[in-house]
Amino acid sequence: METTDFDAIVIGAGAAGLSAAQALGRSLRRTLVIDAGQPRNRFASHMHNVLGLDGTPPLELLERGRREARTYGVEFRAARVATVRDSGDRLAVTTSADGGSTDGDLAPRAAALTARALVVATGVTDRLPGIPGLAERWGRTVLHCPYCHGWEVRGARLGVLATSPASMHQAKLIRQWSDDVTVFGAELGELEATDERALRARGIRVEPDPVASVTSGAAAEMLVTTTGGASHSIDAIFTASRLQAHDDFLSGLELDRAESPFGSFLTVDPMGRTSHPRIWAAGNVVAPMATVPMAMGAGAGAGGAVNFALVEEDFSDAVAASEAGRA
Repeated sequence: METTDFDAIVIGAGAAGLSAAQALGRSLRRTLVIDAGQPRNRFASHMHNVLGLDGTPPLELLERGRREARTYGVEFRAARVATVRDSGDRLAVTTSADGGSTDGDLAPRAAALTARALVVATGVTDRLPGIPGLAERWGRTVLHCPYCHGWEVRGARLGVLATSPASMHQAKLIRQWSDDVTVFGAELGELEATDERALRARGIRVEPDPVASVTSGAAAEMLVTTTGGASHSIDAIFTASRLQAHDDFLSGLELDRAESPFGSFLTVDPMGRTSHPRIWAAGNVVAPMATVPMAMGAGAGAGGAVNFALVEEDFSDAVAASEAGRA
């Protein structure tokens, strides 16, 4: 008979979700991972700043993580979560059949599941500015994190496409990797005199006109064309996307949230627990700037925290049963 009741369900099979699942599996917890098959970093060919795994393709890491988790009894299901409801000592999770496929797993299908605890590790979607030619280069020559990709484009002609006044931080940061930096600063607004002096003092060019398109140049470079007709040869563009957290399926629970310059995100305690006592969250879904190793650490911490909460509940239930037996 198919199992539908679990100690813990992990929603999301990226670095955070797999780390949480591994911790729970090693704790002898009956654990299910629900995987929609669309990790945030699937557009990148390699990941960096991951100690011991530097340069590994992201999808290779995830496949390795699934194999490891399975050795500890963790189950996987390809699906998308539609709703989560509070059912007292359980959470009721319904899935739809339009999830992505995962290697060797059951075909996606609708199901009704229950769990004593939930780890949400569904990540975010990067919504890029609607500039022609930008989205199709995402993860290759259009980038967001210099700590992940800066070394590979060091010394190259770099562009920074501002998406808000907060992009000033990114504009300054990218200068560390190259002395040839152009900031496409239309979204920065009118620069403060001190900011403009700082950029120019470091040799950063500022193009004030909005970007109209990004096309391929004669060689491997991109041609960034502005609405004013200027054309810039650029090897890589860094930009900040608008982030959409994948947590709509929790909307009926009215969990606490916090607004940030990057969007609205669930609030969690240091171990990843949300305002609901049976729901934890880890990785980019609550910390959008977290890199792969940071997400892995948060997922492992949340998995351990879930197990300890269940341990406490097991003892409490045992005491109650013992006292009821003596009554």
